[in-house]
Order: sequence, then C-alpha cells, then structure tokens
Amino acid sequence: MFNPLRKRLALLALAASTLAALAADKPNVVILATGGTIAGAGASTLNSASYQAAKVPVDKLILSVPELAKVAQVRGEQVSQIASESFTNDKLLALGKRVAALAKQADVDGIVVTHGTDTLEETAYFLNLTVRTDKPIVLVGSMRPGTALSADGALNLYNAVVVAGSPDARAKGVLVTLNDQIDSGRDVSKQINIKTDAFSSQWGALGMVVEGRNYWFRAPIKRHTAQSEFDVEQISQLAPVEIVYSYGNVPASLYEAAAAGGAKAIIHAGTGNGSVADRAVPTLRKLRQQGVQIIRSARVAGGFVLRNAEQPDDQYDWVVAHDLNPQKARILASVALAQGRSSQDLQRIFWEY
Repeated sequence: MFNPLRKRLALLALAASTLAALAADKPNVVILATGGTIAGAGASTLNSASYQAAKVPVDKLILSVPELAKVAQVRGEQVSQIASESFTNDKLLALGKRVAALAKQADVDGIVVTHGTDTLEETAYFLNLTVRTDKPIVLVGSMRPGTALSADGALNLYNAVVVAGSPDARAKGVLVTLNDQIDSGRDVSKQINIKTDAFSSQWGALGMVVEGRNYWFRAPIKRHTAQSEFDVEQISQLAPVEIVYSYGNVPASLYEAAAAGGAKAIIHAGTGNGSVADRAVPTLRKLRQQGVQIIRSARVAGGFVLRNAEQPDDQYDWVVAHDLNPQKARILASVALAQGRSSQDLQRIFWEY
C-alpha cells in the first residue's frame, strides 16, 4: 500500500546521505584569522588605501565568501585581530604552535592563515622553517579592504582554501596566495604598497590558481617544514636579532646600540652586495669578538650576497644571508640562535634554508 509519509522520509534520508557523501569528499580546511587588511573596513567603497585593518571577525569573513562551501568544509578560529606590523616574536610562536597542533589532527587536511600584508612574508617564512608537516599551509591577505570597490580579499581567500585543500599542494612548504599567484613563503616579498599585485619573488611564482584549479610550474628546493631541523613545538623563545639599515653616512653607533640592547645577532642590511662602510667595519669586528653574530644581507630587492666578496667574511667570522632579504634573515637567525650556533653552523643554515 502506497504510504506518502514513508516515501517522503525515504527521500529525506537519501538526500541526507547524499549530502553527507558530498561533504565527505571535500577536504577539511581550518582558517586561522590574525587580522590585517583582509579583515579591514573603510569609511566608503572608495577607500581602498585608507581604512581600518583588523575589524571583521573570522566567522563573518568566511560567510562573506559562500563559494568556500563548494570546495571545502571550512571552519575558522580567531587567533588574533591586529594589523600585521604589530606582530611580535611571541605572537609568531603562538601562531606557529597552533598551526603545528592542527596539522597533527587527522580531521585537518590543510590550514589557511589570514594575515596583514606588511609582515606576511616574515610569518610565512617562520612557519616554513618551524612547522614540521607535509600538509598545505597557506597564508593569504589582501591589498584592499572588503568594503572597497574591486576588493581582492574574497578571491584571494577562496584561492587559499582551494590550495590548502589540494593534495597537489602537499610537501611544497608554506605557500602564499595573492593576486591568483601561488608563491613560496620563503621566496615571496611585498614589493609595493598600493597595488593588488604587491607580492612577488625574484625566482618566480610556484604556480597559479585559475577558476579553482591549481597550475604548478616549479617546486621549492630549500629545506622546509617536514624536512626542517627546527620545530616550533620545541622553541620557547626566539633569539633577539636586530636589523641595521645601511646608507651613506651611516654611523657605527647604530650597531653598538643594537648590541647594547641585547641582540644575539645583527643583520646588516647593506648596500649592493651587502657592502659595509669602512667606518663600520671596526665596530662590527669588535662586536663579533664579543659574541654577537654579524650577518650581511642587502637592502636591494634582488640578487644575493656573495661570501668573501666586498668583505673577507672568513677572516672576520661573519655570515652572509645569501638571497634572504633583511627581514627574512632576521627570522632565520632568530630561529637558529634560539638554540645557540657557531658562525660556521649558522652559515650552513643560511645556505640550506
């Protein structure tokens, strides 16, 4: 005998099982929100460069991009709510430990970190060095607040979730997705402050995301994540490292002030090939003899610092940062020196990472 109620219940059960099956096929992605422009708001739709960062909470950020539900099962956590220029070593460690804990969970396939663009490259490199996992970790930000005309944050976030949930993004280290590009967290840096294509790497992007599909063109060669000798869960405090920016007429007293403030290493952001002014050489040699590591980086946007070129690094017992810019050299030195290193071991680390 025909029973419409029983038929309706059967159809509902079938629909529920179908939805469950569809959900099961989608990757589980956790979004950790830290603030920044991607969570910012302006006074009007015309405010694309003047606005308040870190205003929109993670739940509203996720709801503003309903397309996320089509590519992943997404949940969010509010780790912090700040503009990224206010990131400290303590905040880096707290974020890194949370990312590492999530990466160990069987029900997490990938992690997205929303972040302000000012120091996004530093956080990406820190996680690349210290979170020991093959699972995709993707940092994302935006150059315009969500309230602006032609806001870039929604698509950037969508692309980040796509990448974080993709099996083909595994074992590639920490990634950064902005402006449709997929960059290595090690290589990428912010090059301009008023364009949506603000981030690039002198060695080129790893790939692109186009209409929800990843296209890969190269892979990172330096040590990272699961192959790293560093582990954020074993680090209780980062070593104090300072950057001194060189320029014509730079006084040697800046280096002395950094050392007096407790720096275990000084990143010399030199001109050209990490050049050091003649009047600063005696001071830097003295500081090295006192136990402060001297690391030559360069303030120029591209290239890399050659060892024993411009300065006799072997003779002075200095380290060169290779192709790392000053801010990333600071991150690596802070991580490495948290456990104490000789200058020879520190140089090895700069070559490998």
